[in-house]
Amino acid sequence: MARRLLKSPAAAAAAVLASSAFYLFNKQWDPNDLSIVRFGRAAATTAAISYDYITSLQNRQYGTEEYWALKSKIHRRSAERLRDLCCANRGTFIKVGQHLGALDYLLPEEYTSTLKVLHSRAPESSMEDIQQVIREDLGKEVEQLFVSFEKKPQGAASLAQVHKAVLYDGRTVAVKVQHPKVQAQSSKDIFVMEVLLRVVHWLFPDFAFMWLVEEAKKNMPLELDFLNEGRNAEKVTEMLKHFDFLKVPKIHWDLSSKRILTMDFAEGGQVNDREYMRKHSIDVNEISRNLGKMYSEMIFVNGFVHCDPHPGNVLVRKCPKSNKAEIVLLDHGLYQVLNPDFRMDYCRLWQGLIKADMKAVEKYSRRLGAGDLFPLFACVLTARSWTSVNTGISQTPVTNSEDVEIRTNAALYLPQISDLLNRIPRQMLLLLKTNDLLRGIETTLQTRASSSSFLNMSRCCTRAVARHRRSRTRSWSRRLQISLSETWTLWEISLYEALLWVTSSRMGRWLTTLLNHLHFSS
Repeated sequence: MARRLLKSPAAAAAAVLASSAFYLFNKQWDPNDLSIVRFGRAAATTAAISYDYITSLQNRQYGTEEYWALKSKIHRRSAERLRDLCCANRGTFIKVGQHLGALDYLLPEEYTSTLKVLHSRAPESSMEDIQQVIREDLGKEVEQLFVSFEKKPQGAASLAQVHKAVLYDGRTVAVKVQHPKVQAQSSKDIFVMEVLLRVVHWLFPDFAFMWLVEEAKKNMPLELDFLNEGRNAEKVTEMLKHFDFLKVPKIHWDLSSKRILTMDFAEGGQVNDREYMRKHSIDVNEISRNLGKMYSEMIFVNGFVHCDPHPGNVLVRKCPKSNKAEIVLLDHGLYQVLNPDFRMDYCRLWQGLIKADMKAVEKYSRRLGAGDLFPLFACVLTARSWTSVNTGISQTPVTNSEDVEIRTNAALYLPQISDLLNRIPRQMLLLLKTNDLLRGIETTLQTRASSSSFLNMSRCCTRAVARHRRSRTRSWSRRLQISLSETWTLWEISLYEALLWVTSSRMGRWLTTLLNHLHFSS
């Protein structure tokens, strides 16, 4: 019977298809795993977005109210298509979509507001998939490693999800497990993005986002190696151990691999959750101030920067023992190691921006690759208008009208911004992303552009530049001179900070009122 079936080509083909279908059904086959399906979906979305922009604006006069209103609708439709693509293809697509959602200085508001939801739309892997990864990487069943292991994840991200578990010695841990298919799909997904971005750039020459693919190529392998993440966590713990408010969960190396990272479980609310802070009597201004201290130290002094500070990765809590507010830093997969010369130029640029020293702003912006676009670079870096940069960003408060102006100009100057992002060093791109995420937290906490953040930056820049200058001289007298100058500058900053505190206090306001009264009386 079997021989007769095999002699018929049609019967043989049917048998192969039936057996393949049975095999794939038993393997819980997902068509989304096929590269051709993922590519086809991405290509169709790219074509739909491109066609919408080309045809919808054809007969509209540029610059009219009708033109801008229609363009806003196209932006919204396109952003929603892009969001749906990221959710369907998952993994690397969601990661890149989250990055795009943080580019407030570059993309129209319709894109950033739509893509920001991707932080809460990451897919979950099944418990069977999670058990399989643990079995393959740690060589044991979940029940052999943990007394209990919660099936429902505490949170799911684009590349992994985290489960709460209890060890046999009673300690509660967080087990971060990579989605099983991400590793195999990531390189193919990045290739697909590169091909489609080149096509879009050919259709719209002003659209130059190849830097995004370059960054994904470089960073994705690092983010997919959880052992690298564990080493980063230990390095930043040692580096910032003088900040008693910072907590980084301890890594359990015996229960970790390239796809699994086990660490102490940390309770807390997200750093942008004002209601959680109010309920737990946590000072919003203190959290914002300490976050600024921490990142200024990482960027300017150490040059080792945690580059993914979105709210899900930064928790706040009250320490049960000391009752002090703490910041818990999670997800250490993406760090930027800054080149020393780059870091010094960046320090001096920020010193110029804080002091409104426009010669320094131009000089160090040019050294960082901005060229004649240095005014635009200063605005992108600070998210402030050129008027505010000239006046002094530490002297002028952020206003809603200024934010609207920046968003409008971002749309108008998109070709120049794209040109700028292709000029500047690759290290700057992740710093811009980090700045935007921190700025978003400050905006939510309503502490943006507070004087304390600029004072902390000034201190760190002063220390970093002084350390760099000392390292370049062998003369003890010159080193002493540099140290004395550093001490004097730091003292001036502290004096200015004290003066600000006095003038903002109740007594300071009373004295100011009294002096004004005496002045007008005379």
